[in-house]
Amino acid sequence: MSGPAFTPLWPEAPYHRLLQACGVADPAAWHGRWRQHPDALSIPPDPRWALVLPLLTRCQREAAQGKRLLIGLNAPVGAGKSSLGAWLSALAPAFGLRLSSLSIDDFYWPWQERSSRMAGNPFGVDRVPPGSHDANLLAHQLTSWRQDGVLRWPRFNKRLRQGHGDRSGWSSQEADVVLLEGWLIGCRAIGAAALAGRLEQLGGAAALGLTSEEHAWLPHWDAALEPYVPVWAQLDGLWVLQPLDWCWPRRWRFQAEARQRRRSGGAGAAGSALGGADVERIVRASLCSLPPALYQDPLVTNAGCQQITGAEAVGLLDGRRRFRWIGPGDEAGTVADQLSSVSALSSIG
Repeated sequence: MSGPAFTPLWPEAPYHRLLQACGVADPAAWHGRWRQHPDALSIPPDPRWALVLPLLTRCQREAAQGKRLLIGLNAPVGAGKSSLGAWLSALAPAFGLRLSSLSIDDFYWPWQERSSRMAGNPFGVDRVPPGSHDANLLAHQLTSWRQDGVLRWPRFNKRLRQGHGDRSGWSSQEADVVLLEGWLIGCRAIGAAALAGRLEQLGGAAALGLTSEEHAWLPHWDAALEPYVPVWAQLDGLWVLQPLDWCWPRRWRFQAEARQRRRSGGAGAAGSALGGADVERIVRASLCSLPPALYQDPLVTNAGCQQITGAEAVGLLDGRRRFRWIGPGDEAGTVADQLSSVSALSSIG
């Protein structure tokens, strides 16, 4: 797979090991077959080579045994989760799979309930932090899908409520594979005592970029993760995308919002686009309700006080959201430290 015909940014050896873990016995032959497929771009670093094709290959192997698969995708705001989900859905039929890409955002509580649950939080947001989703409903719908093969979910429309969003009907789809994506997928509660100890090890809340008020709310957000445990328990695999610098998700989210405004015909179109201050609050809520050093990094490093199931695959992204490394999860922690341009505390700016 070397040479001008295949020149990815990511190192070849860990990528091959990931392919083999996904069931690819001969990576060169596998690559050659997909180079001939009309739906696969011929030249990396297209992200479909890094994540979409390996993941579908992994799912095809197990689905062939009659198993329905739930795969978690943890990635920060702005990292391209929706695009990856769309590519997975589009290419799944080539593997004989029916795949449904499900965002945890669709399980936000209805407007009034969500506003009540999020009241008084230090970010001034009505969605994003743990507790803003109806995790019990999500667990129930996934259990029902396991039984009859039909996934049913509420649709969350971000254009409603002047860009703050609300539920808008339901959807259903037959699926062999469900991709559940979101920025907090797989994150587990640490517990009040262990949380305090872990914070001390990392140099305190200020070292993580938290204000005193945000620090005071950490135990609340940590406890709010508990209802998600039955959902995470259903995962058949967890794939993680992590930036090499945690300052980048803010830029990515603003870029995504700018694209949405252009598609909508301007900032005021249908009240669909959030203002800059609202976007800033949403990004900060995702980075400071569950600081990456406490919750996302351990998914990759298996470090800290959490009892977690680590990622089976990890992709490390540069500032342009390109894969600079992708491989088995148990190899990613050391590599992330070597490639990262920031400290081990994962600065959030």
